[in-house]
Amino acid sequence: MRTLLAVALGVVMGGLGTVVHRYGDESWYLGLLLAFALTAAGAVLARAWAGYGALLGFGVGWVAIVQALSLPGSGGDVVVPAGTLGMVWSYAGVAVLAVVAFLPASWFAEVPARRDRPVA
Repeated sequence: MRTLLAVALGVVMGGLGTVVHRYGDESWYLGLLLAFALTAAGAVLARAWAGYGALLGFGVGWVAIVQALSLPGSGGDVVVPAGTLGMVWSYAGVAVLAVVAFLPASWFAEVPARRDRPVA
């Protein structure tokens, strides 16, 4: 069940990121940074929630919606054009997912922090 919800989260985050990734002027793409932050936050949430299976589900949902929005619609318009910015969004987004996959497992462990002094 968590994996299916992670897929849905990937679709939502990938869709939101795709919509905002082109916001900004040519010297500073604030939307691209926001889209990467959304992707990283969703991926970390999925991995912390249910491990690598949920992260894989998130990635599948994310890639599926980004690629679907890259295809021409019925009027011939695309949300992710095949320019530099679209390629950066597509490929660097997958790199963000890979970075989250290789984060240390201890960051996602459910153990309490170590205490320096004993509890009274």
